[in-house]
Amino acid sequence: MKQSPRREVLKRMGVAAIAALTPAVKMIGQEKPAHQKKAKGNIHHSVCSWTYSHLSLPELCDLALSIGIKAIDLVAPKDWSILKEKGLHCSMCYTAGKVSLTEGWNKKENHAWLIKDYLEAFPLLKKAGYQNLICFSGNRNGSSDEEGLENMREGIQKILPLAEKAGVTLQLELFNSKVDHKDYMADRSTWGIELCKRLGSSNFKLLFDIYHMQISEGDIIRTIQDNHEYFGHYHTAGVPGRHEIDESQELNYPAIMKAIASTGYAGYVAQEFIPSSKDPKEKAEALKKAISICDI
Repeated sequence: MKQSPRREVLKRMGVAAIAALTPAVKMIGQEKPAHQKKAKGNIHHSVCSWTYSHLSLPELCDLALSIGIKAIDLVAPKDWSILKEKGLHCSMCYTAGKVSLTEGWNKKENHAWLIKDYLEAFPLLKKAGYQNLICFSGNRNGSSDEEGLENMREGIQKILPLAEKAGVTLQLELFNSKVDHKDYMADRSTWGIELCKRLGSSNFKLLFDIYHMQISEGDIIRTIQDNHEYFGHYHTAGVPGRHEIDESQELNYPAIMKAIASTGYAGYVAQEFIPSSKDPKEKAEALKKAISICDI
């Protein structure tokens, strides 16, 4: 099975930054100084760090600031100090331990190490002033939907009271199992919503990935309107291809952003598209355009 791009990047976590600061990023930073770009305020913008891994994290922070992005998604505790120095928020956190998209809470044999990692993460998030901590169901590996639901409910329930005490919201990311994450269990919003209902806590929500759910089930705007109380975070990307969210693909992101804003959502929407160009300047321009499209 071909590994997803994010999984490949996760394998390289901890490796030294691979790119020196590019002239393109410097130029954009000079054109729009940090904090100068003002968004409309209806959507709070973020970007996922792994999709711009050709930049070091400090470089990505500078690019984000130059175009009005106030947060970075999917950053581990070891790098939070960089965000603090740059004045950016971590809108979705990793634990400090193992990060696996395939081995998750739906299997009891994973509970021991997951519980340890998440309990260690709660005080770190509280101290840093962060709220969102990502989690994953893991792959089915032969388990039924009901077995996975109950295993995940049982495991999460053991840590949920301490998450509530620390002010941390656990966010289960929904992936498609058709194209990118074969055999992933939390591949439909209905499955995730049922888990939210069984846990019955506002500190457990779904990371509604618009790209993944368009592939899995479609009907994005209606799903957001009808179930927004279960959705605690949003990711974007173009369908098909997971590239730019512009007119080249099938999703109408301005309409989707208006639907999200109409629910009263006050969290972040993180860009998670993979730039189609290899040119650093064009990659930067793609992110700038994506923010413009979503800034309704």
